[in-house]
Amino acid sequence: MELPAQCALLRIFFGEDDRAADGQPLHEAIVIKARETGMAGATVLRGPLGFGRSSVLHTAKILRLSQDLPIVVEIVDAPDKIDALIPEIKALTRTKSCLITREKVEVIRYGDGD
Repeated sequence: MELPAQCALLRIFFGEDDRAADGQPLHEAIVIKARETGMAGATVLRGPLGFGRSSVLHTAKILRLSQDLPIVVEIVDAPDKIDALIPEIKALTRTKSCLITREKVEVIRYGDGD
């Protein structure tokens, strides 16, 4: 698969405890949806510390264990493909507190470089 040099990066921020309607972890549901729709790739990042709109601090520190650590899912692909995926992501996160961002990115390399 080839990627254009000018792509879009979709980021979805939410909590580790968030679930899709079927009970599946939300980050898994998003990655599976991205794969089903033919995205170039998706990555799930788990943060040790963060807060969102509620200003509640979520941390992995031992003295204050949090079961709801920050999760970020990043998806990079052509802008039109990202735009087509956004309604699907909005549907998956409809009842969740989250942040969804889109930005322009330049792809330097995708794959093994051949």
